[in-house]
Amino acid sequence: MKTINRRRFLKTVGTLGAGAGLLGLRARLAVAAVAKGAPHAEQLGWQLACNAYSFNKLTLYETIGKVAGLGLKYTVGFNWQKLDPQKPSAVFGDQMSADERRETKKRLADAGVKMPACYCRKLAEADACRRLFDFCREMGIGMIVGEPPFDAYDMLEKLCNEYEINLAVHNHAKPSPYWEPETLLKILQGRGRRIGACCDTGHWIRSELSTVETLAKFQDRLFTMDLKDIGDEGFCVPYGTGKGNVRGVLHELHRQRFRGLIGIEYSQRSPNGEAEIAQCVAFFEQVRRELANSKQK
Repeated sequence: MKTINRRRFLKTVGTLGAGAGLLGLRARLAVAAVAKGAPHAEQLGWQLACNAYSFNKLTLYETIGKVAGLGLKYTVGFNWQKLDPQKPSAVFGDQMSADERRETKKRLADAGVKMPACYCRKLAEADACRRLFDFCREMGIGMIVGEPPFDAYDMLEKLCNEYEINLAVHNHAKPSPYWEPETLLKILQGRGRRIGACCDTGHWIRSELSTVETLAKFQDRLFTMDLKDIGDEGFCVPYGTGKGNVRGVLHELHRQRFRGLIGIEYSQRSPNGEAEIAQCVAFFEQVRRELANSKQK
């Protein structure tokens, strides 16, 4: 696959188009043409997801359709997303009714999309966390992603072992508690194998950390990634066009023999956000092919 030229791609999807309707049509056509998923990623043990937060202005039901339209089989939820465009008060999370839980599982299954992980807020209080773990087990979510307070790890580790659900600790940019990799690495030294890292490369860039060098520190404790490329203005850009060295990150994952979930999380700040996610998918598959070919040699 040839490298996609971003300027030519954006021109194709119609950033210079005159009408909003035409722009939307061109963007949808570009997604259909470029987004063929990552059908061979699992040959390397990778599951490429499009995180639901990429469509945070939409409901989860709408997001499921977007993910399937990108040709992907995985998404990562977040437990404050609106659930259903027909029910403005419904939110994805442990407060969902039994009917809403059944309907959500059906929508995911019908679209051929799985939700192996979910970013969750409020990982501090024991009873609330137990309700959350109950919910995740019922929904088939095997990994909770979040940023727990430092004094909650004993409680959370007990729940992880009891429910057989992993906890992946996420990093935001400085001055957030986990911006320095050494903070989490020190915590992980004293914890069992059900607690690991969700490495957000976008926030590493915003914290002026090298993505590849920082990723290398988490070898053997990496559970999942929010893989981003960041442009000069600090916003997400298509893979390969920003400062994140996405190709180098994927090569480092391959060197580590990483096996697991890699999430595209893309803040849509333009009408072409969905088409640019499709470009990320295409770039990911291109590098995967490079790695597969080098392995064969």
